[in-house]
Amino acid sequence: MAAPIESLLNEICESEDPIEELKSLRTAVLATPVSSLRQAVSGARLEIIFGLLNTNDKEQIEVCVEILSRVLQALEPIQLAQNYKTALQSGLNHPNDSVRLLTLTQAIAALSKLSNTKAGLDALFRSDLLNKLKDVMLTNDIIRYRVYELIVEVSTVSPVSLGYCANSGLISQMLEELTGDDVLVRATAIEMVTSLAQSQHGRQYLAQQGIIDKISNMIIAAESDPFSSLYLPGLVKFFGSLAIMDSPQQVCEKYPVFLEVVFSMAINLDPTLTPVALDTLGVLGRTVEGKQVLQKTGSCVCERSRMSKVAADGATELRVRCLEALAQLLTLPVEQQTDDLLLLTESWFNCLSSQPMLMIRNISTQPFPELHCSALRIFTAIGCQPWAQQLMMDTPGFVEWVMDRSVGTGKEAKDCKFELVGALLSSSSIQEIFGAHNYLKLKTYLNEGPYYVNAVSSVTTEGAD
Repeated sequence: MAAPIESLLNEICESEDPIEELKSLRTAVLATPVSSLRQAVSGARLEIIFGLLNTNDKEQIEVCVEILSRVLQALEPIQLAQNYKTALQSGLNHPNDSVRLLTLTQAIAALSKLSNTKAGLDALFRSDLLNKLKDVMLTNDIIRYRVYELIVEVSTVSPVSLGYCANSGLISQMLEELTGDDVLVRATAIEMVTSLAQSQHGRQYLAQQGIIDKISNMIIAAESDPFSSLYLPGLVKFFGSLAIMDSPQQVCEKYPVFLEVVFSMAINLDPTLTPVALDTLGVLGRTVEGKQVLQKTGSCVCERSRMSKVAADGATELRVRCLEALAQLLTLPVEQQTDDLLLLTESWFNCLSSQPMLMIRNISTQPFPELHCSALRIFTAIGCQPWAQQLMMDTPGFVEWVMDRSVGTGKEAKDCKFELVGALLSSSSIQEIFGAHNYLKLKTYLNEGPYYVNAVSSVTTEGAD
């Protein structure tokens, strides 16, 4: 296929009105697999096609864009950056939207791949494409966000790539958006910064630049901003992510306003703020260190956040988020159990209501599969803890309910019930607390699997109706 493509390029070069030849070339490249196309166009004079973009003929531009969209996929990123950087730079400033989008898409794809190696990074920054992208960003908000996404993606690869991007000035430009007047742009910038913080060197950079302190101050200032609900969830997610990746204790002690706002958002019952607060409490409380941090707030986390009210009376989606957060807060695997931590999870469970077992059981019987499964996950979270096992034994009919396969008919419900049985059996205390008979029934349930169905025999009587 290399010869026909090269031949068609020659014909295009010699033609004064090459639209028909361009259409033939489009047919040829679209009919060629990308793997084969790579060899066919490796030495081709693609600048011919780039040159034909400089016209007012919309049909010609459209065909050229289709050809280049296919052909450029086949080129190696370094080859694209080195051999066609001038064409790409021109395309970024083209008056036609489709040409700008094509060039931007190809440039971003190339830059993303180049960032994975030192040689690629060198080629990337020698190409000066990033500086050209800075100019294009001024023309379109969508392009600006795409460029920021690219910069964050490249920066998270390694400290070296972060250094390159910092030197380009694009990271500083993105960080300035955090305090801009446009709250929607601010929300997007917070999301980008949170992605940058996923890498350790990214977090170090943000700390060195004072960005983490700045975000903390933004949380404080948000209290007096009537539009804060548009970006406050992003600020909370940033600190929640930071706490999990570094240390819940260090982050919460250094930035106490973070937890204060999370609790405030939880009791706000705002459909935008409360779900994020509940998710954050769950993620924090999933770890032992996070549990200890929440304990230091001086009151029961479930009571302070009004989780019992949300779980019982909130909208269905919010109740599910609440129950999932509770399950994470109450989870305490056998290998992490100490007397103090067991007392903590027991106290949190008991502050849900005067009869927490009945409360969660009632939620599980409501005709909403998502609520049923979320309630079961709470029982699974506490199932390996001796105090909870004793509570289950003392609750009339609970053990029989656990082993009743007719409860919950969907696949997810059966899986959740099976996980509960597995959690109960993962603890060495279960046999003593539940007794040998119930213990053996649980073992049988586990061995039979989640989807076991009891065989029902039937007898047909001759002549019966």
